Amino acid sequence: MADGTPRPDTIGVGSALRRAREIGGISLDEAARDTRLRADQLRALEEEDFEALGGDVYARAMLRTYAQYLGLKPGRVAAVYARHADDLEPPPPPAKMGRLERGLAASRIRDNQKFLLVAAAVLLVVLVAVGLVSRGGAPAPAAIPSTTPSFASPSGSLGVDVTIEATGPVEVGAVVDGTQQAPTTLRPAESVSFMGEEQVAVTASDGGAIRVVVDGHDLGVAGATGKPWSETFAAAGSS
Repeated sequence: MADGTPRPDTIGVGSALRRAREIGGISLDEAARDTRLRADQLRALEEEDFEALGGDVYARAMLRTYAQYLGLKPGRVAAVYARHADDLEPPPPPAKMGRLERGLAASRIRDNQKFLLVAAAVLLVVLVAVGLVSRGGAPAPAAIPSTTPSFASPSGSLGVDVTIEATGPVEVGAVVDGTQQAPTTLRPAESVSFMGEEQVAVTASDGGAIRVVVDGHDLGVAGATGKPWSETFAAAGSS
């Protein structure tokens, strides 16, 4: 302040700096020249306008420089300022906002919650889709064994439906109408089905760990325990 009277909300640092400068008969311009700080920065220090100094770090550094120049104890001045900085009131809580501001804040919270729910739902759908695709596998051509037993569908429709039921841990693969399916690992009591228009060729890492059901006909255990097994099933009437 121009008259040198401390403001009611000052912490005493600014007035102490000003008195020390005035007692020494030093002008702001002279102090600025000697400390290499700008005169407006020194004025801000004396008026305790710390926000004008660009931040807490700059304010602390300038206070130490100015205090040491004026013959004051830099550590003492910095400590007084530090207490002031630590005691600054936090921003008012949302409850003190006006009705309009509270309404907008609540709306934003609801929107964020809705967004998170939608995002979670989309993520769940994507994960399920990825799981199904990974079990279906990528298409790739493969040879079909020449021996192709045929089975008639109970409904008389064309096609063949092969279901593999696991009785133990086993890896199952299939070629459906010439398209290679990705191998599927089954645990006991799990099953996997393959439906083709003409034929389905199935392989298993352990023939004794699976039962085969073709178009509703239970063929029983596929093969010998611990030995690989493969078979091709063709739709009735297919060439």
